[in-house]
Amino acid sequence: MTIADSSSDPTAAYIGFTGEVGRIMSTSTPAWTQPPAAPDGAPNVLIVLVDDLGYSDVGCFGSEIETPHVDRLAAEGIRYANFHVNPMCSPTRASLLTGLNHHLAGVGTVCNMQPGFPGYSASIRHDALTMGEVLGGAGWTSLMVGKWHLCPDSETTEAGPRTGWPLQNGFDRFYGILEGMTNFHQPHRLYEDNHALDIDNYPEDYYFTDDLTERALTMVSEVRSGHPTKPWFLYFSHGAVHAPLQAKPVDLQKYRGRYEAGWDEVRRQRFERQKQLGLFGDDVVLPQRNTEENYAVRAWDELSPMEQELFARYQELYAAMVDNVDQNLGSLREGLEAMGEWENTVVVFTSDNGASREGLDNGTSAYFRTLVSQTRPNPMDSVELDYSRMELLGGPQTLPHYPSGWAMVSGTPFRLYKINTHQGGHQVPFIISKGGGLPGGGTIRHQYQHVTDLLPTLLNLAGVDMPSTKHGRPVPPPAGASFAASLDNPDVAGTHPEQYYEQMGHRGFYRDGWSAVTCRQPLTPFSEERWELHHLISDPTESEDLADEYPEKLAELVAAWEQAAWTNQVFPLDEGNYINYLYRPPWDSEKIVDTVLRPGTPTTDRYRALALINFRSFEVEVALYFEGGDNGTLVAHGDQGGGYALYVVDGRIQLAWNGYGTMIEVDGGSLPPGTTSVVLAIEAAGDLKVHAELRIDGSVAAHHRDLPVITSIAPFQGIDVGIDRRSPVSWSIRERFGTFPWTGQIHHVTYRPGELAPDAGERWLDVLREASTKFE
Repeated sequence: MTIADSSSDPTAAYIGFTGEVGRIMSTSTPAWTQPPAAPDGAPNVLIVLVDDLGYSDVGCFGSEIETPHVDRLAAEGIRYANFHVNPMCSPTRASLLTGLNHHLAGVGTVCNMQPGFPGYSASIRHDALTMGEVLGGAGWTSLMVGKWHLCPDSETTEAGPRTGWPLQNGFDRFYGILEGMTNFHQPHRLYEDNHALDIDNYPEDYYFTDDLTERALTMVSEVRSGHPTKPWFLYFSHGAVHAPLQAKPVDLQKYRGRYEAGWDEVRRQRFERQKQLGLFGDDVVLPQRNTEENYAVRAWDELSPMEQELFARYQELYAAMVDNVDQNLGSLREGLEAMGEWENTVVVFTSDNGASREGLDNGTSAYFRTLVSQTRPNPMDSVELDYSRMELLGGPQTLPHYPSGWAMVSGTPFRLYKINTHQGGHQVPFIISKGGGLPGGGTIRHQYQHVTDLLPTLLNLAGVDMPSTKHGRPVPPPAGASFAASLDNPDVAGTHPEQYYEQMGHRGFYRDGWSAVTCRQPLTPFSEERWELHHLISDPTESEDLADEYPEKLAELVAAWEQAAWTNQVFPLDEGNYINYLYRPPWDSEKIVDTVLRPGTPTTDRYRALALINFRSFEVEVALYFEGGDNGTLVAHGDQGGGYALYVVDGRIQLAWNGYGTMIEVDGGSLPPGTTSVVLAIEAAGDLKVHAELRIDGSVAAHHRDLPVITSIAPFQGIDVGIDRRSPVSWSIRERFGTFPWTGQIHHVTYRPGELAPDAGERWLDVLREASTKFE
């Protein structure tokens, strides 16, 4: 009998079983369910996505930076000179993996914002299919290393939920970071598969990008050791070259003195190389230096000698990081060739958006400090201070980013930057190849294509159909189409005739060679913004505004943008008052309560730890029993980018306050034997200042007024009890004592969050809402 026909039989455990069951196994007929199998000879798929890499930053797209491995890939494959992404990192990642426009995918902006609207949910919608799911369901093993940045930062904790993590979105393996950036020498929080790694310290020569390559090769090796032919999909999502700009000493030395000519001259030289390479025709114009309000770049010759020296050093760091990305592509290829895997691998190399201007006009040695400057005047910003730290730049003690002038160079020959909807925000280098090369290797395509076209293209090349349902429900309709035909035929038409753009209020629309675009000025009415009009076929660098000459065409594109925005859940628009940073789900407040942490607890996640102290008064009480001779760390929160710690050195209690790289040490005197309580009390005074008080068994031991508030996304490293892990709060303590574990007895540490600062954004939500009505 068959089990399917005898549901009343107690052996009917597997309904639908089609074999025959006898009394003994040898007379029974088995039936197996075969797992998905890829087509015979199906290729491996490798996507190398670089973070914040500008259009001209690799040699085959015009750069002076040495990228021989990327250039070799281009010589064997095909470059797409007119390839576009979304103007920001999380949105591009969502579109790349799902084939959906980013707002429709639920990721309208970076996942550090969760304002509660459908297009801005900070994670991929649950009814979408990712590339990992599609290929995994078709017989591939899906692997990922690097930067995820596709789940709310409030959900990166071990408490979950993990619904937005890589393994819940189609990947079999993951190693890297869930957030948008990290320290390359001492990563703040690494994850493997579905858990955070508990790491005290890193080897002195550790470097994150190198680590990712080693992990990627190990994953592929493990797949091959488990099955002789099963194809794999590897999503290598770099953290580089996003800030902080940190590099290995050997790579830094290679670029010393290479950028003294300045950004104007380097930009001119890159454009000339681009013409020689065939990326642009001789009639294409290099636009004038960026002059737009809030985005302008000063002439290099107008800078002071100190600024020129410092700013050139920042670009040396960036070049060294790009060089290292290229080295790692070479190492990855060498490893895959040694395993016999490279020849049958489709390879894509591209970037997630245009170059970043987050270093603002002057660059910075302290990235988190300068993020504060994006929202309000910041007296802590200082070129002189950054210059004094110049010899530390690139190493683990600083978190630098370059000035916007170098971002302009990265985007050569386009206008503006990451976040902007002008071409410099979303036109990026793109290379596709396979193993030893493609027919027509080394050639260039000029068809307009978009990141939403990548999923259907790769599925086309892999011989896989895109499913129309997920768990029995229809999936959202795709936004892109395969451009595989243009690999063989350079003259075939592109497959992406129109595309909307929106990022933080900047708007744009492309249709058949025409582009309408705005440059958003925060806190101004959207209805009064000027739309530019450009004919990109004749003017790919947006040098000539044709809005007055072709008003009907402009009106057509503006109307098309409006329709696309409603279709893709783009609204509501970001008016530029930073309210999107302040809106948070109401249940987040459940975490802002008195919190007890005990010795041995792994480092807390960044988001929860920051919520306990951000723009508010707070107390930290260490319950202990101090005996003479005890030394070490009582509590540490943060890292070299900003934080605070309580140390006991030679019996004396010390507050170390790291104000974005500027150390302030407060001596609380000797701890009496028998001490049972040490309290750090912080008063949030407003105006980016706090006052600190140290108490020993209830008595004030020391105080310090007007310490710089630590905010934005700092402290970036979570809270540790009895040890200062990974990147330390105090570098001098690390040099003397290592991670400085506490030698005595700590019972627990209690955090008591208090009142919000007078100027905390949460206090002003109603005012911001009311004021925003005039910006429609």
